[in-house]
Amino acid sequence: MKMEVPGDADAVAKRAAHIIAEEARASVAACGRFTMAVSGGRTPWAMLRALASEDLPWQAVHIFQVDERIAPAGDPDRNLTHLRESLLARAPLPQEQIYAMPVEMPDAIAAAATYAATLERIAEAPPTLDLVHLGLGPDGHTASLVPNDPVLEVRDRDVAITAPYQGRRRMTLTYPVINRARRILWVITGGEKTAMLRRLLAGDASIPAGRVAQERALVIADRPAAEDGERGQ
Repeated sequence: MKMEVPGDADAVAKRAAHIIAEEARASVAACGRFTMAVSGGRTPWAMLRALASEDLPWQAVHIFQVDERIAPAGDPDRNLTHLRESLLARAPLPQEQIYAMPVEMPDAIAAAATYAATLERIAEAPPTLDLVHLGLGPDGHTASLVPNDPVLEVRDRDVAITAPYQGRRRMTLTYPVINRARRILWVITGGEKTAMLRRLLAGDASIPAGRVAQERALVIADRPAAEDGERGQ
């Protein structure tokens, strides 16, 4: 796993957007489309706003969600709300090429299966995304793969439903589909992440993030997050 430390959180957002844009242009040139899954968070929303200003073949870009809270449409807790505000409202991306996790369906398990089928329809079977963007929590979680949740052991499904975490159940991509991605881009900011970033870089499988494949991964971190991480490499 490689790591870059471009500066503060704003520099991280801009650098991550530039990397995604490069990957998208290369993928579209090679195979006619680019598929990406994005996580939520303050820096990622800034990253997507920066991405919206990049020169991309937007008609060939397909955006999936890494995870989503089970909450009503338009709820401020929903990643989709911010995804639409940060990217869809600013870039000429076709609305139908943002694939929202169907968390409003009454049957959450059926909703997860529906999203898995959407992944297969767009990214083939088994789904192989061109890029998965991930964040890192102070407890070592990534996506909605959180410590001690049974979803950590799912190996036969690409999408699953978690137990309640911070007050809500979530729909999340699982390790199989994340680890099939052609590129994994970690975006990590904040001094509260330093200890977990060090463990991530060390491949510590005792934290959820440490189970993500490292051979095709790049970490973009700000200086506060990377301070201990750089010493731990």
